[in-house]
Amino acid sequence: MKINGNAIRPGMVIEHQNRLWRAVKISHTQPGKGGAYLQVELKDIRDGTKLNERFRSSESVERARLEQKTYQYLYADGDSYTFMNNETYDQITLSAESLGHDQVSFLKDGMAVTIELFEETPLGIQLPDSVILEVVEADPVVKRQTASSSYKPAVLENGMRIMVPPHIEAGTRVVVNTAEGTYMERAKD
Repeated sequence: MKINGNAIRPGMVIEHQNRLWRAVKISHTQPGKGGAYLQVELKDIRDGTKLNERFRSSESVERARLEQKTYQYLYADGDSYTFMNNETYDQITLSAESLGHDQVSFLKDGMAVTIELFEETPLGIQLPDSVILEVVEADPVVKRQTASSSYKPAVLENGMRIMVPPHIEAGTRVVVNTAEGTYMERAKD
């Protein structure tokens, strides 16, 4: 599907120079002389190389058609992660490198994820917007520190460190934003 050069958004997968690229960062630039353009940082999906490219609104770019299927996370075996399609029971194994180390830490047994496929080749996963994790370690509250909106460091069950409000203690289950890795609220269970 052809799109204008200025319609590229972060996370979008495009075909450029006979390769598949994921847009990582974009920046609109309007120089004093000449037309405006979109500066895009692209990352090759296959080998991870990066490319900075300029696209003008008059240029057209081929957006890759990705198929999205829901899979269930089963288990990890070293640096390999196995997922199962709930409809066909087919299993896909992806490496930690292709998933991204920031996403691997949020995977929990039985979690439903969306896997993006291009011509039956898995490219990556999309996690749910938020996950519930248990706080295993939290610093004690310093007296008279609760007057302002201060946060304290805490360690989650997956080993991740985040900042939480003073009332959160070890053993509390919290909702964490998977995109930013930040505390959202106390779990309601």
